[in-house]
Amino acid sequence: MTAGVLQDVTLDYQLLWSPPRQVAGVRINLAVLPYHRIDAAHLLGALQSAWHPKAPELILCNLEFPLLSELLKLDLGPQIRLAIPAETLGDTTLTQHVAAAKQRGMQLVWQGQTGQAPLPAQAASFSEHIINLSPEQALLALRVSLHRQHDSEPTARLASPVHAQQIVDNVPSQVLARHCLDEQDARAVIGWPMEDVLYAYRQARIQPSLVTVRGLLQTIEADASMDLVEQQLGQDPVLAYRFLRYVNSAGLGFDRAIDSLRQGLMVLGLSRTANWLRELVPQASQDKDMEPIRQGLALRARFMALLLDAGESDALRRELSLCGLLSHIDWLLGESMASALRSLPLPNRVTEALLTQEGPYWPFLAIASALENPYPTPPQKLCAQHSFDLEEVNLTLLRSLAELRPA
Repeated sequence: MTAGVLQDVTLDYQLLWSPPRQVAGVRINLAVLPYHRIDAAHLLGALQSAWHPKAPELILCNLEFPLLSELLKLDLGPQIRLAIPAETLGDTTLTQHVAAAKQRGMQLVWQGQTGQAPLPAQAASFSEHIINLSPEQALLALRVSLHRQHDSEPTARLASPVHAQQIVDNVPSQVLARHCLDEQDARAVIGWPMEDVLYAYRQARIQPSLVTVRGLLQTIEADASMDLVEQQLGQDPVLAYRFLRYVNSAGLGFDRAIDSLRQGLMVLGLSRTANWLRELVPQASQDKDMEPIRQGLALRARFMALLLDAGESDALRRELSLCGLLSHIDWLLGESMASALRSLPLPNRVTEALLTQEGPYWPFLAIASALENPYPTPPQKLCAQHSFDLEEVNLTLLRSLAELRPA
Protein backbone atom coordinates (compact mmCIF):
# COMPACT_ATOMS: atom_id res chain seq x y z
CA MET A 1 0.00 0.00 0.00
CA THR A 2 1.34 3.41 -0.91
CA ALA A 3 1.70 5.58 2.19
CA GLY A 4 -0.76 8.42 2.28
CA VAL A 5 -3.43 7.13 -0.09
CA LEU A 6 -6.05 7.18 2.67
CA GLN A 7 -4.93 10.67 3.69
CA ASP A 8 -6.61 12.12 0.62
CA VAL A 9 -10.12 10.71 1.07
CA THR A 10 -12.92 10.81 3.61
CA LEU A 11 -15.00 7.79 4.48
CA ASP A 12 -18.35 7.40 6.15
CA TYR A 13 -20.42 4.25 6.37
CA GLN A 14 -23.78 2.63 6.85
CA LEU A 15 -24.42 -1.02 7.64
CA LEU A 16 -26.72 -3.24 5.60
CA TRP A 17 -29.16 -5.26 7.72
CA SER A 18 -30.54 -8.61 6.56
CA PRO A 19 -33.95 -10.11 7.45
CA PRO A 20 -32.53 -11.76 10.62
CA ARG A 21 -31.27 -8.25 11.56
CA GLN A 22 -27.65 -9.21 11.10
CA VAL A 23 -24.94 -7.41 9.14
CA ALA A 24 -25.26 -8.20 5.44
CA GLY A 25 -22.71 -5.71 4.16
CA VAL A 26 -21.19 -2.27 4.51
CA ARG A 27 -21.80 0.75 2.32
CA ILE A 28 -18.95 3.23 2.35
CA ASN A 29 -19.27 6.68 0.85
CA LEU A 30 -15.81 7.66 -0.37
CA ALA A 31 -15.00 11.24 -1.28
CA VAL A 32 -11.68 12.55 -2.55
CA LEU A 33 -10.64 15.74 -0.80
CA PRO A 34 -10.84 18.93 -2.92
CA TYR A 35 -7.80 19.52 -5.12
CA HIS A 36 -6.49 16.01 -4.46
CA ARG A 37 -6.00 13.22 -6.96
CA ILE A 38 -5.49 9.60 -6.04
CA ASP A 39 -4.41 6.53 -7.93
CA ALA A 40 -7.21 3.96 -8.23
CA ALA A 41 -4.86 0.98 -7.94
CA HIS A 42 -3.28 2.35 -4.76
CA LEU A 43 -6.70 3.03 -3.26
CA LEU A 44 -7.85 -0.49 -4.08
CA GLY A 45 -4.69 -1.90 -2.53
CA ALA A 46 -5.35 0.01 0.68
CA LEU A 47 -8.93 -1.27 0.85
CA GLN A 48 -7.98 -4.86 0.11
CA SER A 49 -5.18 -4.80 2.69
CA ALA A 50 -7.54 -3.63 5.42
CA TRP A 51 -10.45 -5.92 4.53
CA HIS A 52 -10.59 -9.38 6.10
CA PRO A 53 -11.46 -12.35 3.84
CA LYS A 54 -14.36 -13.24 6.16
CA ALA A 55 -15.69 -9.69 6.39
CA PRO A 56 -19.03 -8.74 4.78
CA GLU A 57 -19.18 -7.32 1.28
CA LEU A 58 -18.07 -3.74 0.90
CA ILE A 59 -20.03 -1.47 -1.46
CA LEU A 60 -18.22 1.70 -2.52
CA CYS A 61 -20.64 4.53 -3.29
CA ASN A 62 -20.65 8.14 -4.47
CA LEU A 63 -17.37 7.82 -6.34
CA GLU A 64 -16.36 10.62 -8.66
CA PHE A 65 -16.57 9.81 -12.36
CA PRO A 66 -12.81 9.54 -13.12
CA LEU A 67 -12.11 7.34 -10.10
CA LEU A 68 -15.13 5.15 -10.81
CA SER A 69 -14.00 4.63 -14.40
CA GLU A 70 -10.49 3.62 -13.30
CA LEU A 71 -11.75 1.21 -10.64
CA LEU A 72 -13.95 -0.50 -13.22
CA LYS A 73 -10.78 -1.53 -15.06
CA LEU A 74 -9.25 -3.26 -12.02
CA ASP A 75 -9.77 -6.59 -10.30
CA LEU A 76 -11.68 -5.72 -7.14
CA GLY A 77 -11.84 -9.25 -5.78
CA PRO A 78 -14.94 -11.04 -4.43
CA GLN A 79 -15.76 -8.73 -1.50
CA ILE A 80 -15.49 -5.19 -2.87
CA ARG A 81 -18.26 -3.93 -5.12
CA LEU A 82 -18.86 -0.68 -6.93
CA ALA A 83 -22.18 1.14 -6.83
CA ILE A 84 -22.96 2.62 -10.24
CA PRO A 85 -25.35 5.59 -10.09
CA ALA A 86 -28.18 5.17 -12.58
CA GLU A 87 -27.75 8.73 -13.87
CA THR A 88 -24.20 7.96 -15.05
CA LEU A 89 -25.30 5.13 -17.32
CA GLY A 90 -26.14 7.64 -20.03
CA ASP A 91 -22.42 8.15 -20.52
CA THR A 92 -21.23 5.89 -23.36
CA THR A 93 -17.71 5.48 -22.01
CA LEU A 94 -18.83 4.50 -18.54
CA THR A 95 -21.42 2.12 -19.96
CA GLN A 96 -18.68 0.40 -21.94
CA HIS A 97 -16.53 0.11 -18.81
CA VAL A 98 -19.50 -1.37 -16.93
CA ALA A 99 -20.13 -3.94 -19.67
CA ALA A 100 -16.46 -4.92 -19.79
CA ALA A 101 -16.27 -5.22 -16.00
CA LYS A 102 -19.39 -7.37 -15.95
CA GLN A 103 -17.91 -9.62 -18.62
CA ARG A 104 -14.81 -10.09 -16.45
CA GLY A 105 -17.04 -11.22 -13.59
CA MET A 106 -17.01 -8.03 -11.50
CA GLN A 107 -19.92 -7.70 -9.06
CA LEU A 108 -21.60 -4.34 -9.67
CA VAL A 109 -24.44 -2.64 -7.80
CA TRP A 110 -27.04 -0.46 -9.50
CA GLN A 111 -27.95 2.57 -7.39
CA GLY A 112 -31.01 4.58 -8.33
CA GLN A 113 -32.22 8.03 -7.45
CA THR A 114 -35.31 8.56 -5.31
CA GLY A 115 -38.26 6.64 -6.72
CA GLN A 116 -36.24 5.10 -9.57
CA ALA A 117 -36.18 1.43 -10.53
CA PRO A 118 -33.63 -0.24 -12.86
CA LEU A 119 -34.63 -0.61 -16.48
CA PRO A 120 -34.89 -4.23 -17.64
CA ALA A 121 -32.08 -3.66 -20.14
CA GLN A 122 -29.79 -2.43 -17.36
CA ALA A 123 -30.74 -4.87 -14.61
CA ALA A 124 -28.85 -7.81 -16.11
CA SER A 125 -25.52 -5.99 -15.80
CA PHE A 126 -25.77 -5.74 -12.02
CA SER A 127 -25.68 -8.34 -9.29
CA GLU A 128 -27.59 -6.14 -6.83
CA HIS A 129 -29.91 -3.15 -6.91
CA ILE A 130 -30.17 -0.33 -4.37
CA ILE A 131 -33.52 1.44 -4.49
CA ASN A 132 -34.38 4.65 -2.69
CA LEU A 133 -38.11 4.84 -2.04
CA SER A 134 -39.92 8.07 -2.76
CA PRO A 135 -42.45 9.29 -0.15
CA GLU A 136 -45.25 8.05 -2.40
CA GLN A 137 -43.64 4.61 -2.72
CA ALA A 138 -43.04 4.40 1.02
CA LEU A 139 -46.72 5.23 1.63
CA LEU A 140 -47.80 2.57 -0.86
CA ALA A 141 -45.57 -0.01 0.82
CA LEU A 142 -47.12 0.83 4.19
CA ARG A 143 -50.61 0.51 2.74
CA VAL A 144 -49.77 -2.92 1.33
CA SER A 145 -48.43 -3.98 4.72
CA LEU A 146 -51.51 -2.68 6.52
CA HIS A 147 -53.89 -4.46 4.15
CA ARG A 148 -52.06 -7.73 4.62
CA GLN A 149 -52.26 -7.46 8.39
CA HIS A 150 -55.96 -6.63 8.48
CA ASP A 151 -57.09 -8.34 5.28
CA SER A 152 -59.29 -5.34 4.60
CA GLU A 153 -59.24 -5.90 0.85
CA PRO A 154 -57.57 -8.27 -1.61
CA THR A 155 -53.85 -7.50 -1.65
CA ALA A 156 -53.71 -8.24 -5.36
CA ARG A 157 -55.07 -4.76 -5.98
CA LEU A 158 -51.95 -3.25 -4.44
CA ALA A 159 -48.38 -4.17 -5.31
CA SER A 160 -45.47 -3.17 -3.11
CA PRO A 161 -42.70 -1.14 -4.74
CA VAL A 162 -40.20 -3.29 -2.80
CA HIS A 163 -39.16 -6.50 -4.54
CA ALA A 164 -37.33 -9.58 -3.32
CA GLN A 165 -33.54 -9.37 -3.04
CA GLN A 166 -33.42 -5.61 -3.47
CA ILE A 167 -31.36 -3.43 -1.15
CA VAL A 168 -33.54 -0.62 0.18
CA ASP A 169 -32.13 2.76 1.17
CA ASN A 170 -33.78 5.52 3.21
CA VAL A 171 -36.09 3.44 5.41
CA PRO A 172 -37.35 5.88 8.06
CA SER A 173 -39.69 3.68 10.10
CA GLN A 174 -39.79 0.32 11.84
CA VAL A 175 -42.98 -0.70 10.03
CA LEU A 176 -41.40 -0.01 6.65
CA ALA A 177 -38.23 -1.89 7.61
CA ARG A 178 -40.32 -4.90 8.61
CA HIS A 179 -42.27 -4.71 5.36
CA CYS A 180 -39.06 -4.72 3.33
CA LEU A 181 -37.29 -7.51 5.22
CA ASP A 182 -40.06 -9.74 6.57
CA GLU A 183 -42.84 -9.35 4.01
CA GLN A 184 -41.05 -8.62 0.74
CA ASP A 185 -37.85 -10.60 1.33
CA ALA A 186 -35.58 -7.68 0.52
CA ARG A 187 -31.93 -8.63 0.74
CA ALA A 188 -31.17 -5.79 3.13
CA VAL A 189 -32.00 -2.28 4.25
CA ILE A 190 -29.29 0.35 4.54
CA GLY A 191 -29.10 1.93 7.98
CA TRP A 192 -31.67 1.38 10.70
CA PRO A 193 -34.55 3.53 12.02
CA MET A 194 -33.18 3.62 15.57
CA GLU A 195 -35.31 6.49 16.86
CA ASP A 196 -38.53 4.89 15.63
CA VAL A 197 -37.65 1.49 17.10
CA LEU A 198 -36.83 3.05 20.46
CA TYR A 199 -40.03 5.11 20.40
CA ALA A 200 -41.97 1.85 20.60
CA TYR A 201 -40.34 1.33 24.02
CA ARG A 202 -41.35 4.70 25.43
CA GLN A 203 -43.59 2.95 27.99
CA ALA A 204 -41.58 -0.24 28.39
CA ARG A 205 -38.16 -1.16 29.70
CA ILE A 206 -35.63 -2.44 27.19
CA GLN A 207 -34.16 -5.74 28.36
CA PRO A 208 -30.79 -7.28 27.49
CA SER A 209 -30.65 -9.48 24.40
CA LEU A 210 -31.56 -13.11 25.02
CA VAL A 211 -29.08 -14.17 22.33
CA THR A 212 -26.25 -12.34 24.08
CA VAL A 213 -27.20 -13.60 27.55
CA ARG A 214 -27.35 -17.22 26.39
CA GLY A 215 -24.16 -16.82 24.40
CA LEU A 216 -22.36 -15.48 27.47
CA LEU A 217 -23.60 -18.39 29.57
CA GLN A 218 -22.30 -20.85 26.99
CA THR A 219 -18.95 -19.06 26.88
CA ILE A 220 -18.58 -19.15 30.67
CA GLU A 221 -19.68 -22.79 30.89
CA ALA A 222 -17.07 -23.66 28.25
CA ASP A 223 -14.32 -22.21 30.50
CA ALA A 224 -13.43 -19.59 27.91
CA SER A 225 -10.94 -16.84 28.66
CA MET A 226 -11.81 -13.76 30.65
CA ASP A 227 -11.00 -11.68 27.56
CA LEU A 228 -13.69 -13.46 25.53
CA VAL A 229 -16.27 -13.11 28.31
CA GLU A 230 -15.52 -9.39 28.59
CA GLN A 231 -15.73 -8.98 24.82
CA GLN A 232 -19.15 -10.64 24.64
CA LEU A 233 -20.47 -8.67 27.61
CA GLY A 234 -19.51 -5.52 25.72
CA GLN A 235 -21.70 -6.43 22.75
CA ASP A 236 -24.92 -5.28 24.45
CA PRO A 237 -25.03 -1.78 25.99
CA VAL A 238 -28.09 -2.55 28.12
CA LEU A 239 -26.52 -5.74 29.49
CA ALA A 240 -23.23 -3.96 30.20
CA TYR A 241 -25.06 -1.14 31.97
CA ARG A 242 -27.13 -3.56 34.06
CA PHE A 243 -23.97 -5.51 34.96
CA LEU A 244 -22.19 -2.38 36.22
CA ARG A 245 -25.29 -1.41 38.20
CA TYR A 246 -25.39 -4.90 39.72
CA VAL A 247 -21.73 -5.16 40.75
CA ASN A 248 -21.98 -1.71 42.36
CA SER A 249 -25.20 -2.45 44.23
CA ALA A 250 -25.21 -2.19 47.99
CA GLY A 251 -26.43 -5.75 48.33
CA LEU A 252 -23.14 -7.22 47.13
CA GLY A 253 -21.19 -5.22 49.67
CA PHE A 254 -17.99 -4.69 47.72
CA ASP A 255 -15.72 -2.21 49.47
CA ARG A 256 -14.75 -0.27 46.33
CA ALA A 257 -16.40 1.25 43.29
CA ILE A 258 -16.22 -0.84 40.13
CA ASP A 259 -15.87 1.24 36.99
CA SER A 260 -15.16 -1.29 34.24
CA LEU A 261 -16.56 -4.54 32.91
CA ARG A 262 -13.23 -6.29 33.41
CA GLN A 263 -12.97 -5.21 37.02
CA GLY A 264 -16.55 -6.30 37.64
CA LEU A 265 -15.91 -9.75 36.19
CA MET A 266 -12.74 -10.16 38.25
CA VAL A 267 -14.40 -9.11 41.52
CA LEU A 268 -17.68 -10.97 41.01
CA GLY A 269 -16.15 -14.08 39.46
CA LEU A 270 -17.43 -15.97 36.46
CA SER A 271 -19.50 -18.43 38.50
CA ARG A 272 -21.52 -15.68 40.16
CA THR A 273 -21.71 -13.81 36.86
CA ALA A 274 -23.27 -16.91 35.30
CA ASN A 275 -25.82 -17.10 38.12
CA TRP A 276 -26.74 -13.46 37.54
CA LEU A 277 -27.12 -14.10 33.81
CA ARG A 278 -29.43 -17.06 34.44
CA GLU A 279 -31.73 -14.78 36.41
CA LEU A 280 -31.97 -12.50 33.37
CA VAL A 281 -33.03 -15.21 30.92
CA PRO A 282 -36.81 -15.17 31.61
CA GLN A 283 -37.10 -11.42 30.95
CA ALA A 284 -34.44 -11.12 28.24
CA SER A 285 -35.47 -9.58 24.93
CA GLN A 286 -36.12 -11.51 21.73
CA ASP A 287 -36.90 -8.35 19.75
CA LYS A 288 -34.73 -8.69 16.67
CA ASP A 289 -35.36 -5.06 15.71
CA MET A 290 -33.13 -4.08 18.65
CA GLU A 291 -30.16 -6.03 17.31
CA PRO A 292 -28.96 -3.39 14.80
CA ILE A 293 -28.96 -0.80 17.60
CA ARG A 294 -26.94 -3.01 19.93
CA GLN A 295 -24.49 -4.02 17.21
CA GLY A 296 -24.10 -0.46 15.99
CA LEU A 297 -23.07 0.76 19.44
CA ALA A 298 -20.72 -2.20 19.89
CA LEU A 299 -19.08 -1.24 16.59
CA ARG A 300 -18.73 2.37 17.73
CA ALA A 301 -17.09 1.16 20.94
CA ARG A 302 -14.65 -1.06 19.05
CA PHE A 303 -13.66 1.73 16.66
CA MET A 304 -12.99 4.17 19.52
CA ALA A 305 -10.80 1.64 21.33
CA LEU A 306 -8.82 0.83 18.19
CA LEU A 307 -8.28 4.52 17.45
CA LEU A 308 -6.26 4.94 20.63
CA ASP A 309 -2.49 4.96 20.10
CA ALA A 310 -1.02 1.46 20.14
CA GLY A 311 1.29 2.30 23.03
CA GLU A 312 -1.51 3.22 25.43
CA SER A 313 -2.65 0.88 28.19
CA ASP A 314 -5.42 -1.68 27.92
CA ALA A 315 -7.19 0.09 30.80
CA LEU A 316 -7.56 3.27 28.74
CA ARG A 317 -8.71 1.23 25.76
CA ARG A 318 -11.41 -0.37 27.91
CA GLU A 319 -12.54 3.04 29.12
CA LEU A 320 -12.88 4.32 25.56
CA SER A 321 -14.81 1.22 24.57
CA LEU A 322 -17.21 1.68 27.48
CA CYS A 323 -17.63 5.35 26.54
CA GLY A 324 -18.73 4.38 23.04
CA LEU A 325 -20.93 1.52 24.21
CA LEU A 326 -22.86 3.75 26.64
CA SER A 327 -23.02 6.78 24.36
CA HIS A 328 -26.75 6.28 23.72
CA ILE A 329 -27.68 4.69 27.04
CA ASP A 330 -29.99 7.62 27.72
CA TRP A 331 -32.04 6.70 24.63
CA LEU A 332 -32.05 3.02 25.58
CA LEU A 333 -33.23 3.72 29.10
CA GLY A 334 -35.63 6.52 28.16
CA GLU A 335 -34.13 9.01 30.58
CA SER A 336 -31.56 11.79 30.62
CA MET A 337 -27.88 10.93 30.41
CA ALA A 338 -27.31 12.58 33.79
CA SER A 339 -29.96 10.36 35.35
CA ALA A 340 -28.66 7.22 33.65
CA LEU A 341 -25.08 7.78 34.82
CA ARG A 342 -25.89 8.99 38.32
CA SER A 343 -25.69 5.54 39.88
CA LEU A 344 -22.56 4.39 38.00
CA PRO A 345 -19.06 5.16 39.28
CA LEU A 346 -17.65 5.57 35.78
CA PRO A 347 -14.18 7.02 35.16
CA ASN A 348 -14.28 10.81 35.07
CA ARG A 349 -13.05 10.84 31.46
CA VAL A 350 -16.03 8.73 30.38
CA THR A 351 -18.58 10.78 32.33
CA GLU A 352 -17.11 14.03 31.03
CA ALA A 353 -17.42 12.93 27.40
CA LEU A 354 -20.98 11.64 27.78
CA LEU A 355 -22.35 14.48 29.90
CA THR A 356 -20.52 17.60 28.77
CA GLN A 357 -19.01 16.66 25.38
CA GLU A 358 -15.62 17.67 26.71
CA GLY A 359 -12.46 16.03 28.00
CA PRO A 360 -9.91 13.67 26.44
CA TYR A 361 -12.45 11.07 25.28
CA TRP A 362 -14.87 13.44 23.60
CA PRO A 363 -12.81 13.75 20.37
CA PHE A 364 -12.91 9.96 19.94
CA LEU A 365 -16.68 9.94 20.34
CA ALA A 366 -17.09 12.92 18.01
CA ILE A 367 -15.03 11.22 15.29
CA ALA A 368 -16.91 7.94 15.70
CA SER A 369 -20.24 9.75 15.33
CA ALA A 370 -18.99 11.68 12.30
CA LEU A 371 -18.30 8.48 10.38
CA GLU A 372 -21.83 7.17 10.86
CA ASN A 373 -23.49 8.66 7.80
CA PRO A 374 -25.23 11.09 7.67
CA TYR A 375 -23.48 13.63 9.86
CA PRO A 376 -23.30 17.43 9.50
CA THR A 377 -19.57 17.94 10.14
CA PRO A 378 -17.11 16.51 7.56
CA PRO A 379 -14.67 14.02 9.12
CA GLN A 380 -11.59 15.88 7.86
CA LYS A 381 -12.65 19.01 9.74
CA LEU A 382 -13.11 17.09 12.97
CA CYS A 383 -9.75 15.38 12.48
CA ALA A 384 -8.06 18.75 12.11
CA GLN A 385 -9.97 20.17 15.06
CA HIS A 386 -9.05 17.30 17.38
CA SER A 387 -5.55 16.58 15.99
CA PHE A 388 -6.31 13.17 14.52
CA ASP A 389 -4.50 11.88 11.46
CA LEU A 390 -7.11 11.37 8.72
CA GLU A 391 -5.33 8.37 7.25
CA GLU A 392 -5.16 6.66 10.63
CA VAL A 393 -8.87 7.34 11.22
CA ASN A 394 -9.77 5.86 7.82
CA LEU A 395 -7.58 2.81 8.37
CA THR A 396 -9.01 2.24 11.85
CA LEU A 397 -12.54 2.48 10.48
CA LEU A 398 -11.80 -0.09 7.79
CA ARG A 399 -10.23 -2.46 10.30
CA SER A 400 -13.19 -2.08 12.66
CA LEU A 401 -15.68 -2.78 9.87
CA ALA A 402 -13.60 -5.70 8.60
CA GLU A 403 -14.02 -7.42 11.99
CA LEU A 404 -17.77 -7.67 11.37
CA ARG A 405 -18.98 -11.10 10.37
CA PRO A 406 -22.10 -11.59 8.22
CA ALA A 407 -24.64 -14.05 9.59
